[in-house]
Amino acid sequence: MPPLHNLLIDIDGVAVGHATDLTLGSGVTAIVFDEPAIASGSVLGGAPGGRDTALLDPSMTVEAVDAFVLSGGSAFGLDAAGGVQAGLRQAGRGFPVGNTRVPIVPQAILMDLLNGGNKDWGLHSPYRDMGYEAFKAASHAPFALGTVGAGTGATTATVKGGLGSASAKTSTGITIAAIAAVNALGSATVGATQNFWSAPFERDGEFGGHGLPAQFTEADTALRIKGVTLTATTIGAVVTDAVITKAQAHRLSILSHDGLARAVLPSHLSSDGDTMFAAATGKKALTQPTDFAELCHLATLVMARAIARGVFEASALPHEGAQPSWRDRFGASEP
Repeated sequence: MPPLHNLLIDIDGVAVGHATDLTLGSGVTAIVFDEPAIASGSVLGGAPGGRDTALLDPSMTVEAVDAFVLSGGSAFGLDAAGGVQAGLRQAGRGFPVGNTRVPIVPQAILMDLLNGGNKDWGLHSPYRDMGYEAFKAASHAPFALGTVGAGTGATTATVKGGLGSASAKTSTGITIAAIAAVNALGSATVGATQNFWSAPFERDGEFGGHGLPAQFTEADTALRIKGVTLTATTIGAVVTDAVITKAQAHRLSILSHDGLARAVLPSHLSSDGDTMFAAATGKKALTQPTDFAELCHLATLVMARAIARGVFEASALPHEGAQPSWRDRFGASEP
């Protein structure tokens, strides 16, 4: 059995690619399935942006997708799915409609238009081309975290956001993994401390091993957000190699929101667009009565860990006044 990389590519049949533009201060991440994957999703933020998200409802006809796209750019970023779709069509992928194939590519976007990057791109946004670039870059090899892809321009209430990932196995050997672009209105860290809200779920010091404070003060749990009128979003996906139904995938997407709620305080605000996808490649059968419950449990944990890793691995954008990263504020000190 191959070792886990603690990344989404630990799921056999899943490739991940980034397009990153530090001058723009934005980017795109493509999650490409080797074969169509059973998929669903859920939106709990009050200000979401997405493409083809309605078809992920369990009551809708189409059950499988060819890819997911996570992107910056707010509504402009929705062009990115077109680039990924073009790459899939070029590769002969897609849902058959007569003699035509239509790649199914749900997308979620985050708002990174106010991070200091140069957004003066002219008539057409760059996101369709970035989507195609991310698709062409997609591979089964380990990928970078932090200020890359959809996490390039991400910020939080306290330190720079970014793109993170994490994985785990159930007691019967089923794998589940998460990926998240963390652009939260709230904070992934406890008050003004270096500690992550996700600390109870950390494995092998993956985001510093600092644990939680010995006790919490009123300031630690006080409201910390970017601002009242700003919009934000944490977007992501959980993927498993299990054989599950579309309804079960929907449940996994809801449980991944539980991971978000354990990693960011507050989350799911009216100006957040928090969106979570879920997919299954159908390689391993559920054999025990508790298998799906354990998958749900781990969906929460891997998402919480992925969010903390995204913030921990991020670096500040190369722009004057850019939000400092976790390492800028706290260094890489040992716990």
